Amino acid sequence: MMPVRDLFIDFDDTLYDTYGNAVIALRETFEAFHLERYFDDPQQFYDAYWAANIDLWSQYSRGEITRPYLIVERFRRPLSTGRDIDVTKQLCLDISDRFLDYCASKPGVVDGAHELMDYLRAKGYRMHMCSNGFHEVQYRKLEACGLKDYFDTIILSEDAGANKPSAQFFDYALQQSGAQRETTMMIGDNMQTDIIGAHDAGFRTILFNRWQVEPSTIPTYTVDILRQIMDIL
Repeated sequence: MMPVRDLFIDFDDTLYDTYGNAVIALRETFEAFHLERYFDDPQQFYDAYWAANIDLWSQYSRGEITRPYLIVERFRRPLSTGRDIDVTKQLCLDISDRFLDYCASKPGVVDGAHELMDYLRAKGYRMHMCSNGFHEVQYRKLEACGLKDYFDTIILSEDAGANKPSAQFFDYALQQSGAQRETTMMIGDNMQTDIIGAHDAGFRTILFNRWQVEPSTIPTYTVDILRQIMDIL
């Protein structure tokens, strides 16, 4: 087996603490729009948001819905659980814009992210960010958390014209990065988009099992914390 030279690395919830940062941003958004007028318990709104967000991003990664639909619907659903609120498309867009603005300014990373990237850079790996996230938001988050300069290439689904886990995304990533399939490894936290997608496209993989999913034979390696990747690469 040929040694690994290039690393395709997921960004959201692998390096960048998207969930933790979004929890803070969601609370800030709730307060900014005074949504307490419509919800006796803010947790009702938060729970409905996360349920909608997980469902919609899964559909988006499979190419079943569009970005504009996701942006509106992930706020239309939780807002609709409130009382006496006129849930218009414009309100959903306004809330989404504010929420994404709050999210993009947050610097929080997953524990060990900077340490791992320092290690991988020192070892001479070429690193390429592979993400389904929105173009303008991802670049702001990269700047906010200080991870941008580690990457040789930024590969986003909007530029690829397809989302992970599609073969089209990974073919585009190879083209943009100049990497070779047999010497490239994918690192990510999402079994479906990162690991199964990369596996089906012919890559070796490392699952960062942040969410403690059931063990699978598909990943080449599985780690529970980022620092364990240093024992592999």
